[in-house]
Amino acid sequence: MTPSLSSPRFGRVITALVTPFTADGAVDYGTAERLADHLVRHGSDGLAVCGTTGESPTLSWEEEHQLFRVIKSAVGNRAKVLAGTGSNSTQEAIEATRVAARQGVDGSLQVVPYYNKPPQEGLFQHFRAIAGACPDLPIMLYNIPGRTGQNLLPETVARLAAVENIVAIKEATGSLEQASQVRLLTPPDFDLYAGDDALTLPLLSVGGAGVVSVASHLIGPELQRLIAHFLAGENQAALALHLRFWPLFKILFCATNPIPVKTALALQGWPVGAVRPPLCPLTEAQTQELKGVLGTFGLLESQNTPGA
Repeated sequence: MTPSLSSPRFGRVITALVTPFTADGAVDYGTAERLADHLVRHGSDGLAVCGTTGESPTLSWEEEHQLFRVIKSAVGNRAKVLAGTGSNSTQEAIEATRVAARQGVDGSLQVVPYYNKPPQEGLFQHFRAIAGACPDLPIMLYNIPGRTGQNLLPETVARLAAVENIVAIKEATGSLEQASQVRLLTPPDFDLYAGDDALTLPLLSVGGAGVVSVASHLIGPELQRLIAHFLAGENQAALALHLRFWPLFKILFCATNPIPVKTALALQGWPVGAVRPPLCPLTEAQTQELKGVLGTFGLLESQNTPGA
């Protein structure tokens, strides 16, 4: 099965937005606005705000809700804004999602509950409760067992896909076998997104709709072209782009995300600040390796001016 030629609800390329910080560690809402606008003008159909890449574990709910307001105001109707309002507490996720819905976001990104490792029935009840509390807000599930400690199995995804406003999944298991089973068990209008840039093309080949991307901070238009080539049946052209940018996909995960991509943005001149503890900067060797890859693709500061 290949993706529908019609555009998915949230678009093809959704950037998992970094959260900029000032020198003293506060959220830099002004830079967040400018970066969001830049990304929408450079290939992003949607923005996932306060997800893993946005350092949500270190953000307060007050900071997150302000970011939802600021980003939605910055992009308006030009792109979809998905609010990362998941939690390992069902009631907390419901309350956060209700607040985000009132702020006019276009959807919610709901991560699998972490640390407490609920069984599959608990996961089903968790997501169904959130969806039921916010029936008018479309929900994208987010399955990333490497971080949460629990895998949302395809059979559970299929049950959840029957809930009217659960409309998509960010599949970040790294398993094409699992992605294929999700695609087999869910209806065609349930959108399957890659959670890893390196798996964008492989996931498209098993019925994916697009990618929730880190690399799109840097190469959004190129990712759009890769997907467009695939949808047009131009498989060799899509493969050529996939292989061309493979070194970039890999270097952006040379350390825990979002450390490398925030470093890359800083090298381009974006004042995104440091990562919040307990994350820490790249080593000097890692920074030089990243700088070398960025230079190969013409992505350094002298070639990319913020706001351009």
